[in-house]
Amino acid sequence: MTDPHDIAHDEWWLATLGRTLVWARLRVLEAGTAEVFDSDGRTQPFESEDSARAALLDAEFVAFDGLDEEDALERGFSLSEIVPPPAGDDAELRGLMVQSLGRDA
Repeated sequence: MTDPHDIAHDEWWLATLGRTLVWARLRVLEAGTAEVFDSDGRTQPFESEDSARAALLDAEFVAFDGLDEEDALERGFSLSEIVPPPAGDDAELRGLMVQSLGRDA
């Protein structure tokens, strides 16, 4: 587990599969390295923030902070419908990394 003092910041990324959201947390560490916590509960280390972002983009994830309402609607949801999953720790977070948006209206 990463020491909280080693964390520079977290970013949330998401991918959509129909009406399902798949979250990923990109954690940038003070040392300049990064980790991605994925929907399988794995933490994947990366040598840099850029390499972690490239891996997420290759897997068709987009940065949550970079979405506007139009982008969200094209993916099948409204920004008002979703927030990154809140959890006290990674064990709890694992079960929240995949979210169903329900049926289309």
